[in-house]
Amino acid sequence: MAKKSRTKARDQRSTESTPGEVGPRQPCPCGSGKRYKACHGAPGGGADAFVNRPFEGLPSECDIIALRELVPAGTAPLTLDPSVEGSDRKVTLCSLLPMAAPAMVRESGEIWLGLQVQHSFGDPARDLGAVLTKALAAAEAGETGVVGLTDAPGAGPRLQDLVTGDELDVTVHEGFDYWIADVEDKDSMAGALDQANEAAYPTARLTQVEAAYWTNVGTKEHLRWVMPEPEDQLLDALARLHAAGKDDIAPGSRLVGMFRAHGLLAPVWDLPVGTGPEALEDPAAQFAADLAAALADESPLSAEERAARSGLANRQVTIR
Repeated sequence: MAKKSRTKARDQRSTESTPGEVGPRQPCPCGSGKRYKACHGAPGGGADAFVNRPFEGLPSECDIIALRELVPAGTAPLTLDPSVEGSDRKVTLCSLLPMAAPAMVRESGEIWLGLQVQHSFGDPARDLGAVLTKALAAAEAGETGVVGLTDAPGAGPRLQDLVTGDELDVTVHEGFDYWIADVEDKDSMAGALDQANEAAYPTARLTQVEAAYWTNVGTKEHLRWVMPEPEDQLLDALARLHAAGKDDIAPGSRLVGMFRAHGLLAPVWDLPVGTGPEALEDPAAQFAADLAAALADESPLSAEERAARSGLANRQVTIR
């Protein structure tokens, strides 16, 4: 009997994790479909080391996460660090490129860098740094076309080492027509473009707050807001607002939960159909102010707030 108790205790210890970490029996965040202990958490480092918060330190980290996980069609210019060879070249960060390409060197010499890609080697920022380095070399050599990775990139610069700036100027597009804006033979891509546009839900970025995105999925509308605060502090603050009845974004809205992405939390609200993004602007700004006040409150949570926090922590939602 004692042996069985020790085994049970060991199994419990092996599956415990602190907020933001990945338990060994949980799905690996890289998207492989394997358990973490059999993928990026495997002993001996069979795969590249998993980085829990890969975009930390980049300009507009929360928007980059949104472009990678939420936004169908979005772009943002990147400013290369002056020390990077070819730093005067125009580089655009894109949510999605044709065929989910990691990068493209256009006929104009401009480089497009894709966020929604098929590969994942544990550190997306390292992957992006490797792809951008390859694309810059190809552009300097006068080459055009798709640039990608076939294997884990290994040692080298991360995207943080190649770009500079404090924030990104994000543009959310109605569709993927920007794919062919500089293409002369537009008819050749018409089929792929139509297919991509049909799969893209209407999306808009709110203007008064950072990294908050409205979307209409047909039967529902949502607001999904990527937030930079540490998980424990954010959960406490959201619990205070919920207990105070201040977590509504619009009439009829409901905070249904949140998802984790690249080390950060993103609360999700369900909205009545017909709400639209414009109606969310002022309420979102007020919510941001209330959240800031709740984050600054260091008093112990009340019983009601603790109950709200427990409910929020357990309400995980899918990203799409």
